Order: sequence, then C-alpha cells, then structure tokens
Amino acid sequence: MFHANTFERPKFSPYEDNGGTTLAIPGPDYVIVAADTRMSLGYSIQTRKSTKLCKLTDKCVIASAGMQSDAATLHKVLKMRLVEYEHQHGKPMSVVAVGQMLSNMLYNRRFFPYYTFNLVAGLDTDGKGIVFSYDAIGSYQSVEVGSQGSGQTLIQPLLDNQVAFKNHLLVPNTDLTLEQSLSIVKDAFTSAGERDIYTGDSVEILIITKEGIKTEILELKKD
Repeated sequence: MFHANTFERPKFSPYEDNGGTTLAIPGPDYVIVAADTRMSLGYSIQTRKSTKLCKLTDKCVIASAGMQSDAATLHKVLKMRLVEYEHQHGKPMSVVAVGQMLSNMLYNRRFFPYYTFNLVAGLDTDGKGIVFSYDAIGSYQSVEVGSQGSGQTLIQPLLDNQVAFKNHLLVPNTDLTLEQSLSIVKDAFTSAGERDIYTGDSVEILIITKEGIKTEILELKKD
C-alpha cells in the first residue's frame, strides 16, 4: 500500500531542447549563416528536414537553436513586426534595428521566455557583415563569429581560432574571403556531426551579399 507522502506526480516542463547547431560568420562584404536540419527529442529524431533559419529581409537572417516550436513562433512574430514597420516607414528595417527589436521582444518575455538561442546576421548600412548573438532573455552583443546550440562547445573553439584568430601569435592583416569562410563552415559542421548526436543530416547555408541571399546545402551523416 502506498502512503500519500511517498507518491510523486510526474514533473511537467513547458520546455524541451530539440538540439541542433547554428553559426554565423561576418565578412567585409558578406555574411554566412548556417544551421543543420536535424530536430531531435532525447534519443529520437523527429525530422531530418527542419530549418532553423528564417529570412527576415533581403539583408538579414535569424538562426535559432533550442525549442523549435518557440523558434517558429518567434520567427512568425518577428516577420509580422517587420511587415508592419515596412508599411509604416516605406523601407525595410536595418539589421541593427532588427537586432535591438529582437532583444526587446525577448526581454519582454523574460518571465516565461522563448526557449531559443538566436543569432541575427546581415549586412549593415555600409554593406559590411554583422552578427548579433543572444541568450534566451534578450541580452546580446555584436560578435566576430557566433555559434549556438548543442554543437556550440565543439564549433566555437574552431571558429575562435580560424576566424577570429584568437591565441595567434601572428594575426593576418587581411579578412577571410567568402570562399575561405565557406570552407570553414563546412569543416566545422562535418566535425561537429561526428561528435554531437543532435547535429546531422544536412546543413542549410545562407550566403548574404549585396546581390541578395544564396542558399547551399551540405549533406552530413544520417546516423
């Protein structure tokens, strides 16, 4: 016979982490934003074709890791706000303004936050690449290179060394070319997919330049 004080009800959590990894690399006249397409829950793969990227304007993209239902809701609200802004002002919102607006939105929900970890990337008014990295409640900063998600601990040290040139005795005087950055992105995801079970299947890569946004797909391991 069970005693009343020994019975435990199942604990409920409104949040779940669906895994996956995002990254963004800014350049002098470009930004690369990438994310894998695997969505997991525990040791189960829910789908192999879930995008974590959302095009906000012709020069701005958001990448969201964490809980994908919250990410989808956040992207929907963001796009609605951007349409409203364009109707009122007759022009798209700048990347810097998008970054501040997202911070305000996340902070406004701080008592029941969106369980998302975001990167906003795009070209600023001078055509230079810029990346903002966020925590779940809206604290953000401009970063030299950014990564979020389950593979962040594997990818960030590589990016810090090969892109930001941290802990280098001799720092190159030239910026990375688009081709060099793209190669690093592909190597980073290939490496992360070998060690992180929540990163895999394929990588969606968006390349933002003054000409627009170009999409590439990199296939990863399916196991």
